Amino acid sequence: MLEKIGVSSVSELFADIPEQIRLYDPLNLPGPEPELDLMERFEELAGENQALNPRKSFLGAGAYLHHVPVAVDQLLLRSEFFTCYTPYQPEVSQGTLAAIYEFQTYTAALTGMEIANASMYDGASALAEAVIMSARIKKKPKVIVSGLVHPHWREVTAAYTRTLDIDLVMVDGLEGGVTDGAQPEVDDTTAAVVVQSPNFLGNIEDLREIRSACDSVGALMIVAVAEPVSLGLLKGPGHFGADVAVAEGRSFGGSLSFGGPGLGMFAVNKEYVRQMPGRLAGKTKDTQGREGYTLTLSTREQHIRREKATSNICSNQALCATAAAIHMSLLGRDGVRKLAISNL
Repeated sequence: MLEKIGVSSVSELFADIPEQIRLYDPLNLPGPEPELDLMERFEELAGENQALNPRKSFLGAGAYLHHVPVAVDQLLLRSEFFTCYTPYQPEVSQGTLAAIYEFQTYTAALTGMEIANASMYDGASALAEAVIMSARIKKKPKVIVSGLVHPHWREVTAAYTRTLDIDLVMVDGLEGGVTDGAQPEVDDTTAAVVVQSPNFLGNIEDLREIRSACDSVGALMIVAVAEPVSLGLLKGPGHFGADVAVAEGRSFGGSLSFGGPGLGMFAVNKEYVRQMPGRLAGKTKDTQGREGYTLTLSTREQHIRREKATSNICSNQALCATAAAIHMSLLGRDGVRKLAISNL
């Protein structure tokens, strides 16, 4: 090997490493131990940690610890599901496509919207894509963003739009811990108004007031939801006339996992379906009349001309979306409501 790479010795191979920090003696590591002894040792070390259970935790800010039924992970391990990649060949991907279709159905029902896509990277990127979509639809430069939207989501949106002809206007209007719909910044150049409900302070926004402000200037209303479990009790954004609803779906089937991965939920009304980023799984019939699933829309830059693409999102969160679909199906309508009540 040394001869093949053109060096004469191991010392020459590692010549870039300063002499004083090279290790010449074997590492001082213990010898092999029985499996049971190792498990006991690691349990002893883990016992020094401060675990959340059985303590109550008020940490979160968009990432919350929830119980996930064991069945979710067990079903997720099935070989036909255990991939995050796109089911490009519907003939051999009916299971994955059906699961994504179910995820879309649950997302639309939860948010009160008409159509949902196959998922985005996370809630923050979903919001950024919604802002870009609104500017493209309305052909207006300004998007008003409430200061009560999650700060990380605002930062991601700002990063996405920095090189685009989009003017993000962050407004405070924090009277009483909610967004004031009567913002002077909302004018005829406004493409959309973005609010989060429940907002970052945990308060429920008056979405009717925001809808009225949007209607006065012909702007879209984008509603972000950091904790979709709350929609088990609250009416979804679609019931208040939202044009776009986005959410962080990790609470369904996901875990904290030191920060990731997330799961972006993205839903719109039918009139904007062809402007929606990402992919849309649809139900159809084959030439023999059998029910099947396929990718109905996929207007991303890898599939069509870049200037015509609705987004440059490269993949989706199919595995996380499948986990969310399984979790929501196990809960059912009543279960989601009970879960929301238990989290009050």
